[in-house]
Amino acid sequence: MIDKANDLGAVFDEHMRCEFVLRDVEATMRTMTASPHLTHVPTLTGGVGWEEVRNYYHEHFVGHWPADTKIIPISRTVGTDQLVDEFVVCFTHDIPMDTMLPGVAPTGKYVELPLVAVVKFEGGKVVHEHIY
Repeated sequence: MIDKANDLGAVFDEHMRCEFVLRDVEATMRTMTASPHLTHVPTLTGGVGWEEVRNYYHEHFVGHWPADTKIIPISRTVGTDQLVDEFVVCFTHDIPMDTMLPGVAPTGKYVELPLVAVVKFEGGKVVHEHIY
C-alpha cells in the first residue's frame, strides 16, 4: 500500500487538483506546510509565509485561469524530498492573467506554455514551489 503522505507525486497531484480543478485556495493551502514559499520565476511573483502565499493564490493564481485551462504532463523526476515536473499549460487567453501575462489584455488566442515546477516537501506537504 502506498503511503500518500510520503508519495510526493500524489501530494503534488492533489495540490494541482486543488489549484486547477477545484479552484479552491483553502484546499490548496491544506497541501502546504505552515510556512511555505512560492516563486513564479518568469514574473518574480509569489509569496513567503502562509499569509503571503495564501494571498497570492487568492488574488492572482487559484481561480484566475481561463475555464479551458488544461495541463499536459511531460515528465516527472522524484527524489527523497523534492520533485521536478515538466508540463504544458494550455488555455485560451480570454481573461486578464497577471501571473502569466502581466499587463497584457486578453487576446482571445490559444496558448500552449511549457513550464517546470521544482517542488520541495516536508512532512508530506509542499514547502516550496519554484515555477519556471
